[in-house]
Amino acid sequence: MRTEAFFSDTSEAYCIPSEPEAGQKLKIRFRISVEDQPEVFLVRPDTGDEIPMTEEGQEPRFRYYSCELTMPEEALCWCFYVQSGDGRVYYDQIGLTEGVRPQGLFCLIPGFHTPDWAKGAIMYQIFVDRFRRGDTSNDVLDDEYLYIGLPVRRIEDWNEPPSTFDVGYFYGGDLPGVREKLRYIRNLGVSAIYFNPLFVSPSNHKYDTQDYDHIDPHLTVISKDEGEVLSPDADSNEGASRYRCRTADPENLNASDRFFEEFVKEAHAMGIRVILDGVFNHCGSFHKWMDREKIYCRQGNYPPGAYLSKESPYHCYFEFSDNRAEAWPNNKSYDGWWNNDTLPKLNYEASRELEERILGVAEKWICRPYFVDGWRLDVAADLGHSQFYNHHFWSRFRAAVKKENPEALILAEHYGDPSAWLNGREWDSVMNYDAFMEPVSWFLTGMEKHSDRFEPSLLGNGAFFWESMSAAMAKLPRVSLLTAMNQLSNHDHSRFLTRTNGTPGRLQEKGSDAASEGIRIEVLRQAAVMLMTWIGAPTIYYGDEVGVCGWTDPDSRRSYPWGHENFELLEFHCYLGWYHRKSKAMRLGSLIPLRMEEALVSYGRVYETERVVVLIHTGEEERETEIPVWLLGGAEAAAARRILFTDESGYNVGETSVELKNGMLELTLPPHSAAIFVLDL
Repeated sequence: MRTEAFFSDTSEAYCIPSEPEAGQKLKIRFRISVEDQPEVFLVRPDTGDEIPMTEEGQEPRFRYYSCELTMPEEALCWCFYVQSGDGRVYYDQIGLTEGVRPQGLFCLIPGFHTPDWAKGAIMYQIFVDRFRRGDTSNDVLDDEYLYIGLPVRRIEDWNEPPSTFDVGYFYGGDLPGVREKLRYIRNLGVSAIYFNPLFVSPSNHKYDTQDYDHIDPHLTVISKDEGEVLSPDADSNEGASRYRCRTADPENLNASDRFFEEFVKEAHAMGIRVILDGVFNHCGSFHKWMDREKIYCRQGNYPPGAYLSKESPYHCYFEFSDNRAEAWPNNKSYDGWWNNDTLPKLNYEASRELEERILGVAEKWICRPYFVDGWRLDVAADLGHSQFYNHHFWSRFRAAVKKENPEALILAEHYGDPSAWLNGREWDSVMNYDAFMEPVSWFLTGMEKHSDRFEPSLLGNGAFFWESMSAAMAKLPRVSLLTAMNQLSNHDHSRFLTRTNGTPGRLQEKGSDAASEGIRIEVLRQAAVMLMTWIGAPTIYYGDEVGVCGWTDPDSRRSYPWGHENFELLEFHCYLGWYHRKSKAMRLGSLIPLRMEEALVSYGRVYETERVVVLIHTGEEERETEIPVWLLGGAEAAAARRILFTDESGYNVGETSVELKNGMLELTLPPHSAAIFVLDL
């Protein structure tokens, strides 16, 4: 049998409908070579059923089989087996196999829908303090308060690289700056901005929330600016009256929220959606519910925080190991996430009120007047103290959010297998480390995503790339895969361009300059091609598109280099974004592997009659190859039209046509090259 011709997936081409409801009739299709006439069965391991499939039609090179089922109340999982004179072979999401393997089964979940707008959407991640300074009047001031025992600082030089103690240093990037550059963002083809946290917080990263109910005035507008900064010898925030006014006075908080409301309206008017970062596993020690820094008790009109009084209405929001009355005030025995005292862990199991308040936060920002389009959930699997509660909470979270806006996106930060949460009742999808960032980094650079390790055996290893990709993708339902946040870099990992130098290191060991030494722009262009053509939602981390370098956190949080951009690289990303937006195959199509071997990865994306071919060559020498584009199916194509090419010398978007020979695309590939072709009839 020509097993290389086998194909099926859970797209609308092979599952009709592709997002069925329980009780709905469902057709499932499977493709084989027209040269074979075996018996084909759909196997349901949960019931033991082996359902015969019947031939329903042919193409020049393929024969299609199908069967009909009724969608059950729970997940429908299956694989295929093909019986011929050559024997029996099984086929699942990962590929050919000798028997049923649970981790590779195709799976449909009744009623599981993810937002259509997010499927294949280009997103842009912004760490706001480092993107653009639009209004200097809202900047954090020198000595405005203490953070982790040190006075905060405003960085005057926008282009100064981050220091090792970066969390209390502020560059002044803000939402007015983002608003100035919405057109720039749209020109990249972006459909949604994912913001790192925007709520009131004392750090530049804002993962230590101080107030979930308001956007930080330091990021928007400060209308009332009274009080004093700290004296140089201050050892507490007792005298931080300027900070109290800025972050706790209702006039500033309301003005900040109004600014954000108008910002979202403007973004929506330009076709750009907004995703907020929700940090609900823990809050910050500055939070009004804890008030370790005594910000709110001095501001007035706030109940006492749990740090200050056992009688605080928020006492049960946190877990204290010392609950003796004499432990208050200033009870330091609260549980911190990973024992970090700046990140008090929220104790949901002890407080139904806390659960309701956080669900109220989730609803508030989705609803009128803000109309935010989704949530990215920080360390989502860590929330609560048990898996039972974690799943309970996220099921309630989904119900609350989707009730207000069924098209809101719920995207979780998660490392490892997310399938337990991608059940149609909790998350929509995840930040796609396992099925994008890591395999791409290994294949193109040989580097671990923090730049902590170089593995030469994985550099250019196309077989390992596909093996790891296919196994990881099989853990995500297709509706989750289409909306998964695919990234090359982000705020927690080294910049991809730095990884191209093949040098392990961190800021404290190597220094800032070393992150830019030995980098290879041509490899970043290859990565950008993969980002924009792989299945999922391609997400650009601000500055990657213009060549920003950086070791892992905090160095990956460098400022955007306005006036010092690599404009050729920016233009390349704009072309890719334009191609992606106009191509349904790139956004929604089936992904079909063509060649996965040493120094070469080639795959196709297929949607109805549109067929796109992608090639990535990582070798140091010129290479001749043949790509079996006939595997993409459809009517026999006469030629392949190249729409984009990149190698060590630069890139080219001039179209050229290559005649196909018996369904094969014959090419000579220069070193470190990538190309995108479209098949023409």
